[in-house]
Amino acid sequence: MLRPKIPTMPTPVGVTAPPAIVQPTALESAPQTAMAPAAAPVVPTARPTVQITPGSVLAVAGASTAVVLVVGTVLVSMLLATAVTAASVAVCAVVVRSLLTSPNKRRR
Repeated sequence: MLRPKIPTMPTPVGVTAPPAIVQPTALESAPQTAMAPAAAPVVPTARPTVQITPGSVLAVAGASTAVVLVVGTVLVSMLLATAVTAASVAVCAVVVRSLLTSPNKRRR
């Protein structure tokens, strides 16, 4: 029941022929009668590739402001979490210390 079933390779059915052997043939090049025209030189354009518009400047400024706010929020929250953890560990240390020293005071 729990044994895996391994598939078996199917056996070929019917007559099978060996693969055909392809013989390479020699290629003959046609004689060139006409000269190919020379490629035209590429002329660079005078306009810049990046165009700065007031809208794109505002978009970049807005995106960078959003990134700074998000990163700042994450960093401040991590700092706050560290401070809360340190305060709780300090409170636990004070409680444990008082529990360990209180039996000594009662014996006297």
